[in-house]
Amino acid sequence: DRFIRNALVAAGNSGDVSLLPAVTAHLADPSPLVRAMSAWALRQLADDATAEAMRRQHLPHETDADVRAEWTREAAP
Repeated sequence: DRFIRNALVAAGNSGDVSLLPAVTAHLADPSPLVRAMSAWALRQLADDATAEAMRRQHLPHETDADVRAEWTREAAP
């Protein structure tokens, strides 16, 4: 889980939008740690409309408080 989490942090920090498919592939991961970092990386890479659409799709089904909090944070400028 930590390896994938670290890769998601690197993807989000990269600014490389071509990594979005790899990031979104982990939005439903069994690990809350991975889901949270996937949501974070998505918000770093995706445009606002895409990030909001994914938030609407995933947030209603999310049960982990940390992941829910990640979905509701503001994206970095």
